[in-house]
Amino acid sequence: MKKLFLSAVLASVMASGVAQAATPKELNLGILGGQNATQQIGDNQCVKDFFDKELGTDTRLRNSSDYSGVIQGLLGGKVDMVFSMSPSSYASVYINDPKAVDVVGIAADDTDKSTGYHSVVIVKADSPYKKLSDLKGKSFGMADPDSTSGFLIPNQAFKKEFGGSVDDKYNGFFKSVTFSGGHEQDVLGVLNGQFEGAVTWASMIGDYNTGYTSGAFTRMIRMDHPDLMKQIRIIWESPLIPNGPILVSNKLDPEFKAKLITAIKKLDTSNHSCFIKAMGGTQHIAPATVADYKNIIDMKRELTKGAR
Repeated sequence: MKKLFLSAVLASVMASGVAQAATPKELNLGILGGQNATQQIGDNQCVKDFFDKELGTDTRLRNSSDYSGVIQGLLGGKVDMVFSMSPSSYASVYINDPKAVDVVGIAADDTDKSTGYHSVVIVKADSPYKKLSDLKGKSFGMADPDSTSGFLIPNQAFKKEFGGSVDDKYNGFFKSVTFSGGHEQDVLGVLNGQFEGAVTWASMIGDYNTGYTSGAFTRMIRMDHPDLMKQIRIIWESPLIPNGPILVSNKLDPEFKAKLITAIKKLDTSNHSCFIKAMGGTQHIAPATVADYKNIIDMKRELTKGAR
């Protein structure tokens, strides 16, 4: 009888140890750089609170100064999940290691359930520039080399329209092309005269004056630029780009990874206002797979080959 009791106790302890081993002490949420770090951390504080309580772990908010930091974090196991990853950055992860992450879903707009956004070129509202060709010989701002709307898509469009590449300023069409570091920096660069034109992103859905339903504009308006849309003008818009994927790392314990995916979906439904803050727009999770990003992956692979 004593042996049976001891066996039961040992089994219970071992089972408890397995459960504890499945839950990491820290859970790392990667946050793409390129926007105000203080605001981004603040917008994700509710996410930390939710996951700490839901999963019984210490969620760390890993804000990177650039997109590359999150890419390397996912590849190296230092980042466990990312909300609304840049599609181009996801492509970089996939090209390096197709099994590094799982796609939990894609961001979908609450207004019309659309799952895409646009790269846009902006200029100052009081400038004379009305169309892209008006920026010939002018200074131009790109966001980040791993940004989809801030480089990958406009780069492809400009190469087709003007020839050349970013290295030769697209056959000398622009006087200069500078990577500012992010979307907010691009917008600020236009406002302060550093760039005469620059790219950023927007859903192009909803009210123009509020910065649309999601994108760089609405984040900046919410932060400290209430009159932003009166200060800029959009002169170019790309075709639709698939919204960023929600990702989880495959380096996590499989049992815990399944719990994490369930928790991410629960955050979206049970605390949607928090999810919206973290995403930077009125969005929810819709189903998605790697196939939704095939064109972006192919485009990024071609760009990477060309850079060699």
